Amino acid sequence: MARYIEASCKLCRRESMKLFLKGERCYTDKCAIERRNFAPGQHGRNMARRRKVSDYQVQLREKQKVKRIYGVLEKQFRNYYVRASKKSGVTGENLLQLLETRLDNIIYRLGFAPSRKSARQLVRHRHIRINGKLVDIPSYQVCPGEEISVKQPSRELGLVLSTIERRGKQETVSWLSVDYKSQSGKLLEIPTREGIPIIAQEQLIVELYSK
Repeated sequence: MARYIEASCKLCRRESMKLFLKGERCYTDKCAIERRNFAPGQHGRNMARRRKVSDYQVQLREKQKVKRIYGVLEKQFRNYYVRASKKSGVTGENLLQLLETRLDNIIYRLGFAPSRKSARQLVRHRHIRINGKLVDIPSYQVCPGEEISVKQPSRELGLVLSTIERRGKQETVSWLSVDYKSQSGKLLEIPTREGIPIIAQEQLIVELYSK
C-alpha cells in the first residue's frame, strides 16, 4: 500500500501551521515551524509574497491540510468524501467523523501513541485488539461501544508506556473513555463537530470536491 515517506516536517511548513505529525517534538523548540516558518523548497521564502490567492488555492490547501493531519493519501481521502456525501447530514461533518473514527486516530486520541503515524505502526504490528480480537488494519472504522485495547504482551512497550506517562494526565475527548491501567478504551459515540479538536474549514473541502 502506498504511503508518504518524505520528511513530515515539510508538510507542516507547507501548510504554515503545526499538524502535530511527530508527537512530542511538535511541542518543543525543535519543531520545524519554530525554526523555519516558511514553505519548503528553493522558493519557499518567496511564496508568502504572492499577491493574489484564488478560491481554488484556498480550498486545495484546506483539503491538503486535513488529509495530512490524518495521514491518508489522495485516493483514500476522496473515497472518504464520497462516503460522507452519501450519508445524511452535513457532508463536511460526516467527513471528519469518518476520519476521527479510524482505528489509528482512536489509538492516538486515547493517548497510547504520540502521533497518528506511531498509532498506525502499532496497529500494523498487531499490538491492538478490538473486543478481544486482533486487528491490523489502521483504517478500520471503529463503531460506538467497541473496546480498543493494547494486547497483553505489548503493554510493556516503551512507546506506549512513555506516551501514557506524558499524555495520561491530559483530558481525553468526551466521546472516548479510557483506562490507562488496563490500557484500554471505548468509543462512546460518534463525535459531533464541536467534539473534534482540529482547526479546519471542512466546508471548503466540500466546495472543492463539488466542482
